[in-house]
Amino acid sequence: MTEDGPVNSNGKMAQNTDPSDNLREPPQEGSASPQSAASGSDAASPPSAGANMEHEDSDVENQGASTGDAANNEAQQQETERGKLKDQLLRMAADFDNFRKRSRRDIDDAAKRAREDILREVLPLVDNLERAVDAASSATEIEAVAEGVRMVLKGFEETASRIGLERVAAVGERFDPNVHDAVQQMETTDHPVGTIVSEVVPGYRFGGKLLRAAMVVVAKAPPSEG
Repeated sequence: MTEDGPVNSNGKMAQNTDPSDNLREPPQEGSASPQSAASGSDAASPPSAGANMEHEDSDVENQGASTGDAANNEAQQQETERGKLKDQLLRMAADFDNFRKRSRRDIDDAAKRAREDILREVLPLVDNLERAVDAASSATEIEAVAEGVRMVLKGFEETASRIGLERVAAVGERFDPNVHDAVQQMETTDHPVGTIVSEVVPGYRFGGKLLRAAMVVVAKAPPSEG
C-alpha cells in the first residue's frame, strides 16, 4: 500500500469501490455552492443598526417638518380670523356711532318739531293780544277792553288744553308742597288751617309733569287770646 492508495496483487492500483463515492453527484450548473449560499444569506440579512437609526432620524425630520407646516397653517388661519374679527368690530363700532348720531339728530328734530307745534298754537294768542291792544287804544268803554282780554284768556285755555297744558288747582284746595309754593300765610277763621286762600301765580302741568308750582297764600289759625 502506497501513499497513492491500495494496489492489487498484480501491482496495479486498485480502484475505489466505495459505493458512497458513486452516489455523489457533481454540482449542477446554476446551483449555488455553500459559500455562495452563505454570502446570499448575508446579502438578504436585515439592515444594520446604523441604517435603522438613519431611517428613524429621517422619519423624525419629516414628522417635524409636517408639524411645523401644520403649525404655520394654523397660525395663518388664526391671523386671518383675527383680521376678520377686527374688521367686524370696526364696522360695528362705526355702525353704532352712526346710529348714536342719527338717534341724537332724530331726538333733536323731534324736540324742534314739538316746539314748532306749540308756537303755532301760541301765535294766534299773540295776534289776539295785539288786536286787543289796538282796540283798547280807541275804546271808549273799559268793559269792551275787559271783554277782549277775557276772549284772549279763553283762547289760551283752549290752546293749553290742546297741547296738554293743565292748570294746577289752588284756591280752596289743601296745601300740597308737591305742586304748591306757599309765599304767605294769612291768619283767618274763615278757612280751615292749611287751606289755600288765594293764588298769586298759577301753576301748570305739562304732559302730567309739573311745569311750574302754583304760588299761593295759605290760611293759618290766629293766635289764641291769652
